[in-house]
Amino acid sequence: MILSTLYIKMIPRITFLASLAAVARASQPGAPAPVAAPMRELEWGQINFIHTTDIHGWFGGHLQEPQYSADWGDYISFTDHMRKKADEKGVDLLVIDTGDRIEGNGLYDASNPKGKYTYDILGHQAIDVLCTGNHELYQEDSVDREHNTTVPKFKHSYIASNLDYIEPETGNQIPQAQRYVKFTTKNLGYNVVALGFLFDFDRNANNSVVTPVEEAMKQEWFQAAIREKPDLFLVVGHVGLRMKEFEQIFKVIRDQNWYTPIAFLGGHAHVRDARKFDDNAFAIASGRYFETIGWMSIDGIKKKAGNSLSTEATVTFKRRYIDNNLYGLHYHTGLNETTFPTEHGRNVTALIAEGRKALNLDSTFGCAPQDLWMSRAPYPSNSSIFSWLETQILPNSISNPERKDVPTLAIVNTGAIRFDIFQGAFTKDSTYLISPFVSRFNYIADVPYAVASKVLALLNQGGPVFEGALNTKYLTIPEQMAPSPFYTLATTDDDSNSESIMSLDDGTSQKPLSSGNDPELIGGYTTRDDLGDDGDDAVHSPIKFYAVPNCIQSKIAFPAPDDGGQTQDPEKVDLVFVDYVQPWIIPALKFSGGDYGTDDVRVYSNSTLTDIIAGWVKENWSDDC
Repeated sequence: MILSTLYIKMIPRITFLASLAAVARASQPGAPAPVAAPMRELEWGQINFIHTTDIHGWFGGHLQEPQYSADWGDYISFTDHMRKKADEKGVDLLVIDTGDRIEGNGLYDASNPKGKYTYDILGHQAIDVLCTGNHELYQEDSVDREHNTTVPKFKHSYIASNLDYIEPETGNQIPQAQRYVKFTTKNLGYNVVALGFLFDFDRNANNSVVTPVEEAMKQEWFQAAIREKPDLFLVVGHVGLRMKEFEQIFKVIRDQNWYTPIAFLGGHAHVRDARKFDDNAFAIASGRYFETIGWMSIDGIKKKAGNSLSTEATVTFKRRYIDNNLYGLHYHTGLNETTFPTEHGRNVTALIAEGRKALNLDSTFGCAPQDLWMSRAPYPSNSSIFSWLETQILPNSISNPERKDVPTLAIVNTGAIRFDIFQGAFTKDSTYLISPFVSRFNYIADVPYAVASKVLALLNQGGPVFEGALNTKYLTIPEQMAPSPFYTLATTDDDSNSESIMSLDDGTSQKPLSSGNDPELIGGYTTRDDLGDDGDDAVHSPIKFYAVPNCIQSKIAFPAPDDGGQTQDPEKVDLVFVDYVQPWIIPALKFSGGDYGTDDVRVYSNSTLTDIIAGWVKENWSDDC
């Protein structure tokens, strides 16, 4: 299969390796083979970065999606080869991770203790700089494991610029890790000052302390760091590129260092994105769930002599978002299925397979009759996972025997669901991919329906009823918390109902790059960011993304319609909610006319949403796929 001349002219520097027979299979048993696609080259600079973020335990790769099917062992092989290429080119390469390495995959969540396998698997990678995400901090035991396992493993690479740990023996508050790092790059000898931040997170466990970024920057160590006069400032952070924290850091560093290049590597928002702060300061975010391996390169850096300053704004930043599959990894390394795997990489792949087998993650609970999407289908619709949750799961599975006949409004935030369901086998692993959290259900009894019925709208609309940290954006999926300005809400004429979708404000940038006579493209990311629309390494056909609400609600045990088909609202209801949502529920009730506080909250069910979904699937979906 050969591209037409017209197609080649349309896509400069793109190559299509078309022999599907030559495409290597992914490393994990049962993972689908990657699909060939037109490819864009990686552009090297003087300093180059390979970046992961928001892995959430997906070290085994995606076992139902061919374009993201490489595993952590493959990634180790990839970075080993890329380091050699950097040495051959005489340039520098740094491997970065920006947090949320836990929660969201059975390989982490299904073990006891959690992370029994994943901490060791992570530790096999040589990471040059890494920081903490918010998910490492929700539970006291995960805070302990991060401090006692990951931090010592990466002692010289781990940075915690605004995070402290409370020692259980003494109660002393100590830095989680070093506040910043100074180092000299291997090949070109650039002096780098690296910082590692977390956004202003306030839901952390009691054995951790997150200092707001603005406060941390006033501290003596930070003021010393920004006066080091390096050739490059490197800011890694579990921070969305469009959130305020990176802006704050940029402004303070730039006020002190007018022309020094600044590289930001972020995360948290689960998106591919690049942002330009000024001509010498750029940022990249590299997706979620080990779908994406980020690539950033910087060229034109001038080495400083002493404290001298350069006013030459000649620095250039390039970026790629690499689909995590062996087809692309082979392409970028120039290797094949025989020459690509390293012994180290194969060993880690074997560790992952052993862990998955020990946890029985491939055991089937049921067979999903169709795909159910978080944001690739409108809500409400038959293809929406939130409609499925609202109409099937909650009404039939959430229960309190003592309150089973009481009319109930049950509220779940959409952020409690983390991934799609694909048609086919729904496994033990799937339950953790969909909802890995340990949150349980609370309730307030006998709330007047006239009050309780107003809560959902308040949660979805936000507004002055919720102050400060109670921004309702924290209830929804990460992709909608701090969206790129290139994404706007719109409606489509091709949908039968007028639904809101996440689309680019210039629709032309999301169209496939091929014409009808060219090879069919697989659906995937078609990213547009501050640097343009050519960031994805593989050329995809676009996928439509729909907006979802902050929360959904189910009516349970409501009065049946009368003979005339009319329904009557109950006088009072039990208001049931995932405990994560409780801080928003109380002010919403007060705003609606209800005088309720935390003392009125009781436990409704000790089952997690994960438990409830797994139980429903076992009872309602055949296990014959």
